Amino acid sequence: MRKLITYLLLLPIYFYRNCISPFTPPSCRFTPTCSQYAIEALQKHGPIKGLYLTIRRLLRCHPWGGSGYDPVP
Repeated sequence: MRKLITYLLLLPIYFYRNCISPFTPPSCRFTPTCSQYAIEALQKHGPIKGLYLTIRRLLRCHPWGGSGYDPVP
């Protein structure tokens, strides 16, 4: 069940990376990018903690937020 939920959470990220991201200029403040961070967090920590880490990262991604190297814990 955990793998199914993780897979369902990854689908919108893959859609974004393949269909939307190529048409927007690169503007990520962090390394790895937010989408790559989300994929790694979900695969490493599962759906609950991975989604929590992803949302926390997305909330930090704004003009007054940080930048630089921010790996998945």
